[in-house]
Amino acid sequence: MIVDTGSFLTWVPKETMVKLGHRPSEMRQFRTVDGKVIDRPVCEARIECEGRRASTFVVFARPRDAPVLGAYALEGLGLEVEPSARALKRVDVYLALATG
Repeated sequence: MIVDTGSFLTWVPKETMVKLGHRPSEMRQFRTVDGKVIDRPVCEARIECEGRRASTFVVFARPRDAPVLGAYALEGLGLEVEPSARALKRVDVYLALATG
């Protein structure tokens, strides 16, 4: 699976999603890099990566769609891309406190 911070959602082959027992909950539109608009089914699913688990939205990808771990999932998992190492690393999560 490709990690792509430029892709907001995660894309998993439709056949894999069905085998795992997931069913689409809605259709969403996406714009391709060449400007074409496509429709794909989406559902919420639990994922695991680097020993961490999170809920995220997953697109039911067609055969010509690349399998991608997107930015929304990465953030939910508390992971970021370490470009120089071509790897994922854990991110510290900070609590924002209101003052006054």
